[in-house]
Order: sequence, then C-alpha cells, then structure tokens
Amino acid sequence: FTLHKHAQSFEFRGKNTLTTRIMMMMSTRMMMMMPTTATTSSSKNNNKNNKNDDAFFSRRSTNTNGKSSKKMVRAMASGGETTERAFDPREYRRQLGKSDQYTRKFLNDPEAKKTMEDEGIGYSMTGLVAQMKEKNFVHVEGEVTVKLADSYGFCWGVERAVQMCYEARKQYPTEKMWITNEIIHNPTVNMRLSEMGVNFIEEKGGVKNFEPVQSGEVVVLPAFGASIHEMKLLAEKGVSIVDTTCPWVSKVWNAVDTHARKEFTSIIHGKYAHEETVATASFAKTYLVVKDMKEASWVCDYILNGTATKEEFMEKFKNAHSDGFDPEKDLDAVGVANQTTMLKGETEAIGKLFERTMMEKHGVQNLGEHYLVTDTICDATQERQDAIYKLVDEKPDIMMIVGGFNSSNTSHLQEISEDANITSFWVDTADRIDTENNKISWRTSHGEMRETENWLPEGKLTVGITSGASTPDKVVEDVLEAIFASKAKTAAGVAR
Repeated sequence: FTLHKHAQSFEFRGKNTLTTRIMMMMSTRMMMMMPTTATTSSSKNNNKNNKNDDAFFSRRSTNTNGKSSKKMVRAMASGGETTERAFDPREYRRQLGKSDQYTRKFLNDPEAKKTMEDEGIGYSMTGLVAQMKEKNFVHVEGEVTVKLADSYGFCWGVERAVQMCYEARKQYPTEKMWITNEIIHNPTVNMRLSEMGVNFIEEKGGVKNFEPVQSGEVVVLPAFGASIHEMKLLAEKGVSIVDTTCPWVSKVWNAVDTHARKEFTSIIHGKYAHEETVATASFAKTYLVVKDMKEASWVCDYILNGTATKEEFMEKFKNAHSDGFDPEKDLDAVGVANQTTMLKGETEAIGKLFERTMMEKHGVQNLGEHYLVTDTICDATQERQDAIYKLVDEKPDIMMIVGGFNSSNTSHLQEISEDANITSFWVDTADRIDTENNKISWRTSHGEMRETENWLPEGKLTVGITSGASTPDKVVEDVLEAIFASKAKTAAGVAR
C-alpha cells in the first residue's frame, strides 16, 4: 500500500471492510434521492439478497460538461446493474466519523495537559515567557531589552492536536501508533512524540509508504489534516484513526466543497506540496493552486487577455491543478480559499483580484455566477501576523523568529520582518546559537541557510521576538537564554 502525495484517484475492492460499508451506505443514500430506473425482477431480487456487495472508487476523465475529471463511486452487486454516483468526500468523511474506529474528539484530559507542560511542550506557566506576559511583554536582562509579540507561538489548534496525540498514547498504551506526517511543523515536538513510541510514515519522492501499518494499530492524522485518499486507505486497513485536524483547516475543506457543489473551480492560495494544501485539494473537485500574488496575476491575465497558450498554462501549473484541468473551460467560475498559514493580506488581495477579473470579464451584474469567496483565514495566523507588524513598527535592533524550518506560518513571520528592513534571524531551536563564539545559523524566508558571526553587537540592544503557531514556549525561552548567555560572554570579552 503506497499512496502518492498528490494522488487524486484511488481504488478499493473489498467485501466486509469499513470503506466498503461506508461506500455502500453513501451509494444507497444517493440512490434513494435519485429517480429510479426500471430493472428486472431478477435484478431486484439479486440486489436485495446478495451478501457480497462490492464497492470501489474509480475516475472518469471528463464529465458531461467537458470539465475536469471527477471522482466516482460504483456500487456493484452480482447479477445486478451497475449504478454510478459522484463520490462525495465530505459525505465519506461524515460516514467515517460515525464508525467505531474513528475519533476526532478532544478529551481535554488534564493529566495529558500536565504531562505536556512538564515536558516543555505547550504554554509556559512559570517560565520567562509567562513572566513577560505579566509585565507588558517586556523583559530586561543586562544590556538586553526583549520585547515579545503580544500574539505568538502555540495556537489553540496546534495545542489541541498535540494534546490529542498525548491522549491517544494514554488511551492506547500498548498499540503501535503512527502519524501520517509530523503532528505539527516543530522538531522539538516531533522528537518528543518519537520518544513516546509514535512512528512516522516514511515518505520518499512524494510517496508515502503505508505498507508497515497493520490492522488494529493506531494512526493519527496531523493538525493540518490528511487527504481523503489517505483516510480511505487507512479505513480499508482497519486501523483506529485519531483525527487531530484543526477545525480551521476543516473550514477550508467546507469552502472548497461549496465550490464543487456550485460547479466552481477552487483557486487555492497556498503551496501545492504543503500537506495542508494537498489535503484541501482532495476535498475539491476542480482546483488550481496559486502560490502568491504574482501567480494569481498571471492567471488573471490569462483569463482576461489570453496572454499565454493553453500548453504554456499547463506547463506553468503542471503540479498545481486537478486531473483533467482545462484552463479554457475551468476558469469561467471560481471560488477562492487558502492554506490557513498564508499571509492574510496576500490572500485578501488575491481574492479581490479574482473578483475584479470576473467583474471585468462577465459584468458586475453577473458576478455571483462567476465568483465566490469564503473567509478561510485562520484567526491565529492573522493575530500573529498583526502582532509582528506592530513589533517591527517599534524598530527593534534585531528580530528573532522562532519556529520549525518547514513551518509555513513561521516563514511568513520572517518575511514580514525582512520586508520591514529589520535585521532578522529565524531559528528552529536554541542550538542554532553558538554562545561561545557569538555566531548564529539561521534561515531566510526564502529557505536559504546562513551563518553570521558577531551577530550580537556591543552595548545596549533591543530584541524583538516572536514564534510560529507550532512553537512551544519552552523553545522561545531556550532561545532567549542563549541570547543572554552570548551577550554576557561578549560583554565579558570587551571588559577584559
């Protein structure tokens, strides 16, 4: 069992699996809502009495409107006719949620929460960060004044996901446990889960290998979700599924589902290879992923002016669209959604751009038939971005951005700081700071690793600091301790 990261089709054949039962329930429900067609008495009896019904997933390349390929369900019964109905990802997940082997319930277990706090995975209760929150987010130590952003670090959705993982380990103390990806994008947290005996599904070249996962084991879906195809595969394997998907991510899935029901193409503002966007795309029917305003503008120019050929369009977005996507037909009506960690202002600007484009192409009076937008910007992402804008306006001498190097929301915090022309260092752990030699290894918002010597200047210094939504407070405190140690070492050297 292997599943490509960007898979949009998957096939299951089985007799008594959970997937089969769910699909048969969905097929039956849809057939009850559809006009019936005449069948022979023999066919009716066979359909009614057959105990070996088989359900599986297939795809067809185009639908009746010539639009992009569409997921299908075929309910088959021996001796009976074949009935095809469009596969509904949202309905599948809903039916999966009613099974005994699936849970997304947050128990809010106080014992699990305390264990997280004791291990430095979560919010600081008594440490320096907690103290700063009580002192107007400011701390002075020696020549260093630290200003903490008033919204930073662990968000509710991330804390919930990690705590659910701790709760699952307590609930299933002896079962082998897996996570389909990192639970969140933070190395400290994922290392701790590994120490707890949680295994991570291996991925090579964009392909996840689910073969080691066995029936009866436990699989956790991470905070940024998993594709519907992974959910089907896991259900077929007979594992216990713990779904920690952040409700804000689920909100985006509902948005693209609305687009699909209205026959709109989903324009997803995100990074096509990011796990959250991969999951969101699996709930869409027809979609196109745009990374930034530049790509969105390119698409809108194509819509209005035909500034590129179809072949050029497909080459530019070759990894970022649904199967069978046709830019000549599928950009007539669009809805906008986003990866929850993207820059709020850019998502809003992209939405406005597509709105103006559709008004210009189809007329203001027809906008509702060609454009749809739902607010899918995560509150936590927005608050952290607003907070760093305020902090950089105060012009600290340097900015410290703390968070995993594969964290999208953290990269945007670094980007905001760089755009404000503030000397800014993004680190994932305190280990990036060489306290003995006043050196630091850090990452730019564009992914380039750099090393800077003598990074802390002599004399008084104001440091602004914030952290991504996947970063525990303890990691921030460790970074601050490293800064204080480096500064003290530098001051001692100057005194000598």
